[in-house]
Amino acid sequence: MVRYLGPHVKVIRKLGSLRAFTKKKIKRYFKLDTKKRKLSFNKKTSKYKIRLKEKQKLRFNFAISEKQLFNYVKKAIKLKGSSGENLLVALEMRLDNIVYRLGLAPTIISSRQLINHGHIYVDGKVVNIPSFKCKPTNNIKIKDNLVSKRIIEKNIELLDKYFRAPSHLYFNKKKLEAKVINMVKREDIKLIINELLIIEFYSRKV
Repeated sequence: MVRYLGPHVKVIRKLGSLRAFTKKKIKRYFKLDTKKRKLSFNKKTSKYKIRLKEKQKLRFNFAISEKQLFNYVKKAIKLKGSSGENLLVALEMRLDNIVYRLGLAPTIISSRQLINHGHIYVDGKVVNIPSFKCKPTNNIKIKDNLVSKRIIEKNIELLDKYFRAPSHLYFNKKKLEAKVINMVKREDIKLIINELLIIEFYSRKV
């Protein structure tokens, strides 16, 4: 994607906490302006804005472009089952997200840098494609050199209190090796989002 270079706090102020996008937090405060609230309320606009917000939350959280997200939506709709759940599973099983969920990087963008620089191996081969689709039985290892191990060990030390490997992943911290046990389940996806609203947002475009 074209990397977002603007202030991250501005994004989470609009969309709420996105832990995969940034670890920054915002102080919330509210200004009472009841007149403006009453005048600006519009049901049609409100529904569109709600769907747009959910779509933006997903896009920024997984650090993907509008075009990429649209392509994922089209594929999700063609699959059997819930289109919304299909969409989330496809994004969750990306290599950049798997590396992030293992606690090897503080954000998905940081995870992507590790992958691009050749620090991550899948089934014994270096994979430098962040969108690589992981599947059950995939073995994920860190490149066997001092630089790679130092980067990962530093990240693990900083992030250990925040991260625990989800049930579909296994991680051996001593060996710096991981395995995809099975496909992610909806209940293991921590992002608070209404995926059906995202499908509705794109329904007329697909």
